[in-house]
This record gives sequence, C-alpha cells and structure tokens, in this order.
Amino acid sequence: MSLDSLRDEVFEANQELVRRGLVVFTFGNASGFDPESGKIVIKPSGVPYDVLTPQDLVVTDLEGRILEGTLRPSSDLPTHAALYKAFKGVRGVVHTHSRYATAWAQAHAEIPCLGTTHADYFQGPIPVTGTMTPDEIESNYEWNTGGTIIRRFAELDPLKTTAVLVAGHAPFCWGTSPTAAAHTAVVVEELAHMAYLTVTINADIREISRSLRDKHFLRKHGPEAYYGQIRKQG
Repeated sequence: MSLDSLRDEVFEANQELVRRGLVVFTFGNASGFDPESGKIVIKPSGVPYDVLTPQDLVVTDLEGRILEGTLRPSSDLPTHAALYKAFKGVRGVVHTHSRYATAWAQAHAEIPCLGTTHADYFQGPIPVTGTMTPDEIESNYEWNTGGTIIRRFAELDPLKTTAVLVAGHAPFCWGTSPTAAAHTAVVVEELAHMAYLTVTINADIREISRSLRDKHFLRKHGPEAYYGQIRKQG
C-alpha cells in the first residue's frame, strides 16, 4: 500500500469513530502501519475531527521520530508503536473512550461473552489489563501502557482477540488494517453496551456455553468458516 493510500485509510478510520459516536471532542485516535517502510500514520494530537484533513496526519517511524507533518502526533503514539512492534500482522490501531467500553475498563472488568452476538467476534471475554504501577505511570506512561497490554496477551493471540480494556483507562482495538481496527472499536462498544444491559437485567447471568460460543466464532472465523459469501477470483 502506498503512503497516500494509507493516509487516506487512516483518515477515514478516524472519521468512522466520529460517525459511530465513539469519540467526544478529541477523545480518540486511529493509526495505520506499513511494515515495509516501517512508517506509522496517526492522527495529530488535540486536533478536532471536524477540521481534520488527510494532510494533517503525522507520519512517524516506530521510534516516534516525525518523518512527515508539521503537527505533533497523538500522545498515544508510543502505545500504538509498542503494539505494532509486538503484534505481528497488526496494521491498524484504534483508541477511544467510548462510553460503555470505558465504563467496563474503569470497573477493571472484562466484558463477558454472554451471547452469540459477542461470540460472532470474540471467542471469549474481551480481556482487561492489570493496573499500572506508579513507576510505569510516572515514567514513559504511554509506552508502558502498551507494555501492560502486551503482558496481558502473553497467552492470547492478538489476531484472534483484537481488543483490550486498559484498566482504569479505556479500550484499544486493532486489526489487519485501520479500517478493520475501527470496525472492531464499533463492535466492542456495542458488545459493552449489550453486556451492561444484560447484567443489569439479570445480575446472576453466566457466560454462554463453550460449544455455543465456539460454534458462532468458528463459523465466521474458523478454517471451515461458512458465514458470508465466497469472493470470486479475477
């Protein structure tokens, strides 16, 4: 993918967050990563979405050095970079403070898999990280946020579980493209809202059975998936 194409896709991913009501003012950011060049394209810090243009996006390397652009990149850039370094195959990262997903994060609670809607996207709960130490917060906070996420995924596949709740903070989502990451952010907020309503109606509810969960996940994402249409070649 050319840098211009990546820039356009990152811009659209940022705008999708607005269209879907996942950000208020400047509460969020999306980025994209080109592994061939090692370049990240990310939203600039504090720029309102209604005046943002593709040309405003900042291009950096994985160390945070600005390669193109006159604005400062998102303050969350080190977290994005940490995920790109650690999670091979991830090409887009989205961070929001969407209402319900953030509420679960603030409660230090994972989002349980209570129904098949959730299982269509996640083969289990959406995980929550541990809390960050004072030293992690006071030194290289954003980079250490990425480290907290990476530690939580020590036994998880980030290409299958494509979102996390940072305890006391908010969700981070990712995918094989900025578009996919934005799509996941929308799904996570919907699942967070559904889960909140479900436990409000029945506080004793438990997660759905493993067989039902796996059936729904694998029919859409497994090696013999049959959901959707087969794309013709050529």
